Amino acid sequence: MTLAIAQSTPTGAAIAGMVSKHYPFGEVAECELLRRSFNQVYGLEFSDGRRAVARLSAERPRGDPKIGYEAALLGHLRARNVPVADCLRTSSGATAVMVTLPEGERPLMLFEHLDGEMTGEALPDVEAFGRGLAMLHEAADDFVADQSHYTLDLSYLLESPLQRLLAAPTMTEEMQTRFTELGSRLHHRISAMEGLMSVVCHGDAHGQNNFVSEGQGQQRIASFFDFDDAGPGYLAFELAVYAWSMHPRTTAGQFDEKALARWHHFISAYRTVRPLPAVDLQAVPSFMAVRHFWLLGEYAGRIPVWGSQAMPTAYLRKQLEMLKNWETLTIPESQPSA
Repeated sequence: MTLAIAQSTPTGAAIAGMVSKHYPFGEVAECELLRRSFNQVYGLEFSDGRRAVARLSAERPRGDPKIGYEAALLGHLRARNVPVADCLRTSSGATAVMVTLPEGERPLMLFEHLDGEMTGEALPDVEAFGRGLAMLHEAADDFVADQSHYTLDLSYLLESPLQRLLAAPTMTEEMQTRFTELGSRLHHRISAMEGLMSVVCHGDAHGQNNFVSEGQGQQRIASFFDFDDAGPGYLAFELAVYAWSMHPRTTAGQFDEKALARWHHFISAYRTVRPLPAVDLQAVPSFMAVRHFWLLGEYAGRIPVWGSQAMPTAYLRKQLEMLKNWETLTIPESQPSA
């Protein structure tokens, strides 16, 4: 009897073998699994000391990985001097290697290794993150995609995730009704906003998908990676991902003074590079809720891999109450302190 497999996890040695065979960088001396989450990520070191990062894309509820778009966008950004972890090509010039696993084929991509540390609480690093994200958006303004891509609109970010969430086995009928009503009001509220700007979004810019390091003149520089959620979409959503990452995800949570300081320094630094219309900034709290719906939909779509208790009924009930409170969420405006 052949068992169906939801998702397998290759060993570091197996990934090392695939990379040594298909990439022109020689033998892989070390390879370790760094993270098993939405994707499986491996750190590699070649015999000559060169380092790289491999990503084995997982099956995703939102559709097939858009590896052609991702690689083209990275090349475009690198050509415009935006610090990114560029895609490393195979010996044949391909953007990825298709790995055959029990669940089917999955693309393996190799990326440059970046030095630095993830954005933390230090305000110079937060400012570097804000400037870097604005530089990324500025450089991508003239990017023309010939490949299939995600479009970060309300259908992608809210409607489809909501449907996956409603189908979760831990969902009750009463919660289905309330989540549906919340999603409908949120959709209506955003649809009524006029003049929202569109950019090429990183898609997951929460401060942990970039490293900050020392640049020239001791100015901190942000370098970005993990573009597998990238696509054209709302600027307000792109900014909201960082605000969402700092806000306590509890029913009575409020931004504390440290989080507000980081947010204001982030926005101020962004504006030193690129204009930020008031309408987009005012839309951020609504898009924080959109971001959370998106995440809940991603979790629900991965229940075959992670199990139903990755989002038990009690957890869903808390998310419902939190999102209800977020309908009146605002972010106080102020100037960053010195």
